[in-house]
Amino acid sequence: MSTPLADSSESQAIRDEIADLKMRLRDANARLRGVQANGQAPPAKVLHSDGPLSTSSHHFLLLLSDSALPLGSFAFSSGLESYLSHTRPRSSFPAFLDFSLSSYASTTLPFVLAAHRKPEDLIDLDDALDAAIMCTVGRRASVAQGRALLSIWDRSFSAALPVGAEGAVVESLREFAGLMKGTSSTASSDLPTASAHLGPLFGAIACILGMSLQQTAYVFMLSHVKALLSAAVRASIFGPYHAQKMLASVEVQEGIQRVVDQQWNTKVEDAGQSVPVIDLWIGRHEMLYSRIFNS
Repeated sequence: MSTPLADSSESQAIRDEIADLKMRLRDANARLRGVQANGQAPPAKVLHSDGPLSTSSHHFLLLLSDSALPLGSFAFSSGLESYLSHTRPRSSFPAFLDFSLSSYASTTLPFVLAAHRKPEDLIDLDDALDAAIMCTVGRRASVAQGRALLSIWDRSFSAALPVGAEGAVVESLREFAGLMKGTSSTASSDLPTASAHLGPLFGAIACILGMSLQQTAYVFMLSHVKALLSAAVRASIFGPYHAQKMLASVEVQEGIQRVVDQQWNTKVEDAGQSVPVIDLWIGRHEMLYSRIFNS
């Protein structure tokens, strides 16, 4: 039978052990912060920047991930509106989100990564993606947003480049912009010199702005999710608060990271549609009797 004195001594011993553990945890956290401050370990996989302009890369990361970036994404639903019309009452936005993430990553993300790794190949990558897109409606959406991003670069970002950004990479983007201007001013029936698809341009511009490859891939796919959620709100699937709940969910974070990991080493020659029905939904969008989006 235990005595009150024994119980008191045991409780005190446990409290002392807890206090010691808390002190050790504080010390370990302090050492971890010191290691991170010295650049020996990144605080997080996505937020770490290893680009040439890491001083300002986080600033441009926030700009490129901002919903207010005038890409015109609000005009497109990436097949969501067509999906709803063809599958009601069995429509499921979470299911469509999974389909769309997988499709967009397998068809476009390899070109984003390739353009970031070697921006000098931007013209060839743009041409290859233009040839790879089978759906005319999807091609128009990609080109419209890509040309909007090129205008943002030309009118805004290029004038605010940090010191050290000049070089062959920037020159390749200027050459690409020059090709686009020549294409728009030529009234011939010849094939255009460049199309300006969103994926390769996003990768090249992110590289110039100093964003890491991991940041670029994650922000590119996150922007796609945000555009889908915006379209879902305007299509009255759910409200803005539920959209933010989904955007903040662990499922969306893990879904983005999963498709990024899947396509990390995919060559552009191996890029292709992983969800063929997505092309059908996007392609049949123009056949809807009434619609509020362009795709």
